[in-house]
Amino acid sequence: MLHHVEIYVSDLDASFDFWSTLLAQLGYEETAFWGEGFTLGNHRDAYLTFVQVKERYREQTYHRCGVGLNHLAFRVEGRDAVDALRAFCLSSGIVSLYDERYPFAGGETHYALYVEDPDRIKVEFVAV
Repeated sequence: MLHHVEIYVSDLDASFDFWSTLLAQLGYEETAFWGEGFTLGNHRDAYLTFVQVKERYREQTYHRCGVGLNHLAFRVEGRDAVDALRAFCLSSGIVSLYDERYPFAGGETHYALYVEDPDRIKVEFVAV
């Protein structure tokens, strides 16, 4: 069972604004915050830690299609929950991916919402 994921980010404030408000919709809350990072957890699943990348590594940019993490996917309870997340994202200015194929961008039976974080990490919310 997964314990936690740690992600280095280019702008800690932007990542905090994005991740904390979005994951609050799934019951995640801030469980730690320090000058160089923060942690979000929901007491059921693995927690996520976000850390400000050090200056000496900032030039190495991230792209989800290169080597490394492609995306994080979260299970949500049903299609109504996915639709509610999409409405939240639209009202919050969070751009969703594949809007022209929503909610079946992942296939005819895969009901999901896809968004990108400030560093262009894809985030998926899948109805179960």
